[in-house]
Amino acid sequence: MPIIDIGLGYSLVDLDIGDEHLNPFGGLHGGVYASAIDTAAYWAMYCELDEDVGLISLDLKVDYLAPANAGKMIIRGRRIKMGKRICLAEATAFDQNDKWLAHGISKMMVTQGLQTMKDALAFLGAEYLPPKFIQLA
Repeated sequence: MPIIDIGLGYSLVDLDIGDEHLNPFGGLHGGVYASAIDTAAYWAMYCELDEDVGLISLDLKVDYLAPANAGKMIIRGRRIKMGKRICLAEATAFDQNDKWLAHGISKMMVTQGLQTMKDALAFLGAEYLPPKFIQLA
C-alpha cells in the first residue's frame, strides 16, 4: 500500500484491488479492509514519533460499510490522540468514486526500541527512509 501523502496527524494510503485481495465469493476480504485501516492509522501517527520509538496495535475496530471487488481503495488516516504510551487514530476507506467502504479506529501502544523505523529498514533491506520533515532554506 503506497503512502500517497503524510504529515502531522494525517496520512493518505491507496490500494489497487486485485484478485489476491478477494474472498472466495469475489468481494474484498474483510482482512484487507482491516489491514488498510490499521496501516493508514499508523502512518497518521508516524510524523510525531521519535526515531527510536515504535507503535504496536492494541485494538482495531472496523465497520464495513460497502462491498468492493475492483478498482482503487483510498484510505485517509487521522490522529485522534497522541499520548505518551497510548495513541488513537482513525481511518476511512473510500473507492475511486469517493464512496465510503469502511471506517475504523486503531489503538496503538508506544514502544521504546521495538518496531522502530530502524527495524523496518532492516526488514526491508533499505538504507534509509525519507526525512519526516523537509527543512526549507
